Amino acid sequence: MATSVTPTQQMKGRRRRGRRHTPMSEINVTPMVDVMLVLLIIFMVAAPLLTVGVPIELPSAKGQQLQANSKEPLTLSVSTSGDVFIGETKVALADLSAKLAEIAKSRADEAIFVRGDKGVDYGTVLKVMGRVNAAGFKKISLVSEKEEGG
Repeated sequence: MATSVTPTQQMKGRRRRGRRHTPMSEINVTPMVDVMLVLLIIFMVAAPLLTVGVPIELPSAKGQQLQANSKEPLTLSVSTSGDVFIGETKVALADLSAKLAEIAKSRADEAIFVRGDKGVDYGTVLKVMGRVNAAGFKKISLVSEKEEGG
C-alpha cells in the first residue's frame, strides 16, 4: 500500500509552512513608549524632592542666580531654632569646624552654600559662616529666594 505524491502537492505543503513562519518586518514600539512615559512621569514627580531636605523659609533678595556646577554642592542649613545641618545631617555648632575641616581636605576649592531661615538670629548665621571660613572654605554663598516685584 503505497501512495504516490505528486510534486505539486509537495510544493503546496512547503509554501504553507513557509508563509506561517515568515518574520515580521514591523517593530511594535508601543510597550517601549508606555515604559518611557511612565519613567518620565516618575522623574517629573521625583525631581523636586531631590532638593536639600531641611525645611526652612528662606529670606527674599534681589540678585542673579549663580551658575550651577555639575557636582552636588555642599550646603549648610540653619533652622529657626538655631540647629545647623550639613546637607540633611544635624551637627552641633561646637563640632561644625571639625566636620567641615574634614570635608575641606577634598573640597576646599568648591563653594559652600549657607541657607539660613529668615527667622533665625543674625548672629547665629555669622557664627556658622565664621566656622566655615576657619575650616578652610574660601567661597561662601548665601542662599535666598528671589524677591517678588520690581
